[in-house]
Amino acid sequence: MKKTLIISLLLLMGVSVQAQPGYKPTEENLKAREAFESDRFGIFIHWGIYSMLGQGEWVMQVRDLNYLEYAHLADGFYPSKFDARQWVRAFKAAGARYLTITTRHHDGFSMFGTEASPYNVVDATPFGRDVIGEIAQACQEEGLKLHFYYSHLDWGRTDFYPRGRTGNGTGRPDSGDWNSYLRFMDTQLTELLTKYGPVGAIWFDGVWDKDEQPYEDQPALWNLYPQYELIHTLQPGCLIGNNHHQTPYEGEDIQIFERDIPGQNEYGLSGQDISRLPLETCQTMNESWGYRITDTNYKSSEDLIRYLVQTAGKGANLLLNIGPRPDGTLPEQALERLEAIGQWLSRYGESIYGTKAGYVPAQDWGVSTQKDKLLYLHILKHQDKLVIPASSKPRSVTLLSSGEKLPFSFKKGELSIEIGSASGEVDEIVCVEFKKSL
Repeated sequence: MKKTLIISLLLLMGVSVQAQPGYKPTEENLKAREAFESDRFGIFIHWGIYSMLGQGEWVMQVRDLNYLEYAHLADGFYPSKFDARQWVRAFKAAGARYLTITTRHHDGFSMFGTEASPYNVVDATPFGRDVIGEIAQACQEEGLKLHFYYSHLDWGRTDFYPRGRTGNGTGRPDSGDWNSYLRFMDTQLTELLTKYGPVGAIWFDGVWDKDEQPYEDQPALWNLYPQYELIHTLQPGCLIGNNHHQTPYEGEDIQIFERDIPGQNEYGLSGQDISRLPLETCQTMNESWGYRITDTNYKSSEDLIRYLVQTAGKGANLLLNIGPRPDGTLPEQALERLEAIGQWLSRYGESIYGTKAGYVPAQDWGVSTQKDKLLYLHILKHQDKLVIPASSKPRSVTLLSSGEKLPFSFKKGELSIEIGSASGEVDEIVCVEFKKSL
């Protein structure tokens, strides 16, 4: 009864309602999924006019800022030190294979030139430059793949209706034209997929704002299936991910886990089952997504490298976040960590890029990754000796850092490896080469 009532209301509002389609990804899409799984490391950027307040990207919600007053932040937004090429070169040097950047966050301000609303970085700010356009050009020149974050919810538009559980203290009217808002989103998505060249993925966020609605009713409420079809029609190779913290819906190509490695739920948003889709974990360098002037609690470079390794050991990508300052610069703490990660990946990237989760599951000592005939044992907690299962005797066992051959024995499906004394590396990587592909 409840589901029927919801669908009836949506039809009365003029919203397109579809049954769950039999989504069949194209060959181009499947190849893009495979390439995405091979990338293993990306950079996430949360940047908008909220950076001017230095209190994170949720400041409008947290401080109950009036939507009309908040909009005046755009009047003073002038990131005089923003240099897209510097950003992209730093990300590339860090070993990242793609960049995911916020095009429009929950505050509703668009960081690209859009015909759908004057509330954007080109038309509403003295800066007057298309941030996304400059980033797209730099990514194309430097060979970095570009993904777009896009918010489903909006705390500022008056046609955003019915309301969800956030943004209710901003002074917005209590009613509006929901179908108008859905058309607005489709217009912006069309712009993003036709103006800036190849887009690797659309990274949706915000469906959880109406999580009082049953899981199976969310696609109809948000018009997800037609929206997904639009994206796949405009760019068949563009992957779709949705940070709704639930089992993926039909038409989604990657599964997102927020602040948790798949299979863990320390942050409380990742209790969903792990699908067979490509996986991605997004995580912050400090404690904030958007720039927060008081947040200097950065994770160490060593901890971030370990987190990257553990994520790869689960067969997932790590999307590591940075919140740029309002002047367009990246915090020095973030750049230092990017440099350290890049140096590590330049030496040991073969054990991360193009791998899948190793057949040896996570242990107290670390994790494993594998590709072709190679099994990489990532020893994050030193052991003098490792004993792992193996179906055959390996051809060789070496320490990746030095190329040193390690003594080993194989008997009755058990491989015993003598590691010896600790090397002092963040991750002691043992490479086991077998005669046949794993």
